[in-house]
Amino acid sequence: MTRWILLALLGLSLAGCQIIEPRYPAGKSERIEVIDRGASAPGETKGADRPFTRSTTRYSTSGRVARQVAFPAAEYAALEKRGTAMISGRLLMGGRPMANRPVSVAPVTTYSAEAAEQALAGRAVESADPRAREYTHTTRTDGNGTFRLDGLPAGDFYVSSSGQDPVSGKTQVIIRQVSLGNGQSRSIELSR
Repeated sequence: MTRWILLALLGLSLAGCQIIEPRYPAGKSERIEVIDRGASAPGETKGADRPFTRSTTRYSTSGRVARQVAFPAAEYAALEKRGTAMISGRLLMGGRPMANRPVSVAPVTTYSAEAAEQALAGRAVESADPRAREYTHTTRTDGNGTFRLDGLPAGDFYVSSSGQDPVSGKTQVIIRQVSLGNGQSRSIELSR
């Protein structure tokens, strides 16, 4: 059971995500999305206008959710792979630091939306196109739950990780959207 959760997180890590619009509400500089595994994604509705509803989820032969969105090469070509920005922070579950957990920083793109929606709902998607993985930066937390990623380009990103909630025992996925400017350093907390 833990294995498919790790696969879902890996899919999220490798594909990035976009579960919400990359625009912030008036007066806000970032948005936080925390969704329990198995819960419906924000704004999920049934019908033909929502291609990723539970009623239309298709599974591939690998047991993962089949991708329905083609890789947008032009959108990724406009993104930088490396830069001078940095994100550091700490991963906490129930106030406790999460040691040795993967943390991913992925650009906000249209392609990554389906991977994020499925991962936050507790389902793993098919592996991302290798071209998308070239834009995702990853690290692991240390013994105190802290992490740091250097060499990031300017842009809008999702910082994501997961950990086991100490109270419920369930694995929780956390995604936080941040914007980075050239040479900017941001410190964030991923907490549940």
